[in-house]
Parts: sequence; C-alpha cells; structure tokens
Amino acid sequence: MARFDRSLIPHFPDLSLERDLWSRGLQVVAGVDEAGRGALAGPVAAAALVLPPDPEVNGVLDGLRDSKMLSPQAREIWALRICEIALTWAVGFASNVEIDSLGIVSAVQQAAWKALASLEIPAEHLLLDYMFLPEHPCPQTSMIKGDARSLSIAGASILAKTSRDALLCELDQQYPGYNFKGHKGYCTSEHMRALMQLGPSPVHRYSFAPVREAESLGVISPI
Repeated sequence: MARFDRSLIPHFPDLSLERDLWSRGLQVVAGVDEAGRGALAGPVAAAALVLPPDPEVNGVLDGLRDSKMLSPQAREIWALRICEIALTWAVGFASNVEIDSLGIVSAVQQAAWKALASLEIPAEHLLLDYMFLPEHPCPQTSMIKGDARSLSIAGASILAKTSRDALLCELDQQYPGYNFKGHKGYCTSEHMRALMQLGPSPVHRYSFAPVREAESLGVISPI
C-alpha cells in the first residue's frame, strides 16, 4: 500500500472536496465522523453534517479544526456555530450493548446510518473519515485524515464529540464513582482503578479486553 501523502493535508480543513462535488451538481454533501470508538464505556457516536453549498462558509468557519485539536470549551463554541450555519445535521448512537453484539466497526457504521437517516434533507454524497458504509445507497468518498481535510467532516467530528460528551456527563450521574464526566469512558488510570474497585457498570463494553479483565478479577477493596 502506498504511503499517505501528508502534503494533501491543508493547514486547516477547507471546502475543496465539497466545492468539487457542488460543481458537479451535488448540493447536499454530508460529512460524517465518529467519536468514542476506543472508549471502554458508553456508546459510540457518529454525526452527519451538511453545510450550505456556498464557498463563503469557509470564511464563517475559519479556524475550525477537527475535535481532537480543540479544548472542550472551544468545541462547545464551535458546535453552536456549526449548528447555526448547517443546512441540516444529526447525531446517531450505537450503545455499548450494540458494540458488544456487533463489534466496534459495525457499531460505528450503524451509528452513522442512524445519523444519516435523521437528516432533514437526504444526502446526495458522503464524505467520510476513514470509514465506509458498504450497503448505503449514497455515493461515498472515504479518506485518511478526513477531519483535517474536509470542513464538513471536521464539523461532524465536533458534533459527534460534544454530543457524546454530554451523554457521558449524564451517565456520570447514573453511575457515580467512575467519573465518566472526566474521562468520558476512555481508558485512563483513574478509570481502570474504578473498574477494579467497583466492577464494570451496565454501560461498560464487556467485549473490550480491559473490561473483561476487570470483570474476571472481581472487585477489590480500595487502597
């Protein structure tokens, strides 16, 4: 496999891919990205975002970057701005039970399907960040580093991340002791200590190795 040419990545995600599709008459281009793939607890989220087919959007969203490069506060501000300008957007979730049953790849695909099905305007073309929806009828372009190249994908990454983070804060209230609001279900040392002390919760992903290990070792007394 040829190595990915990093010169393809702009300084900031832009509308180059979207503008090419718009010029071909495809006005409803949906960027799709996910959040929570590697977490040990909670659902995986996928967002679909359709920006207006207007090059001026690039200026309105100037400085937007993929969610991993922004602080939580910046993500919240950007999420509001994205929702205000979006032609349509939606977020879909696949629960931890679905992840355990289907596997994480299929669960991510299912979450993306749910998001796309919830769009107020059906998408005409999909831009995806390193995923593919093999049975979806819509034409698709999947790419490496999509959230760093496409403004639609970068915006979707922020909507997926902020929506999932909000849900994990709710789960923190339902299952105290794990600090879901802090680590958002990811595998931190604090999370692993809580798993060993409390055992897995109903929202943990039992098919993931660290959760299986904590379950097999049983609950230990805190030091």
